[in-house]
Amino acid sequence: MIDGELAGCVTVRPAEGGQWLEHFYLAPHHQGPRLGSAVLRTVLERTDAQGTTVRLNVLQGSAALRLYERHGFVVEAQDPIDVFMVRPPGASTAAKA
Repeated sequence: MIDGELAGCVTVRPAEGGQWLEHFYLAPHHQGPRLGSAVLRTVLERTDAQGTTVRLNVLQGSAALRLYERHGFVVEAQDPIDVFMVRPPGASTAAKA
């Protein structure tokens, strides 16, 4: 919530071998490196504290790919539509610096 307005949502669910970042949506007028990074950093601090690997998929060509890479996600696999990424617990990221 920002100024009483729903800015977005995030869903993390248990999955085999860790957690799955299933939904991460910010309203277009709230998108930008600060808010997205802050939300993702909060989620990853929680999964790191649990010692949990996080996986996700993002559409090929999405600008969000760079956000995830800055937070320690690496490409695990890809197909013509999606890029599948993984981040082990405590992965070092420039975003934490």
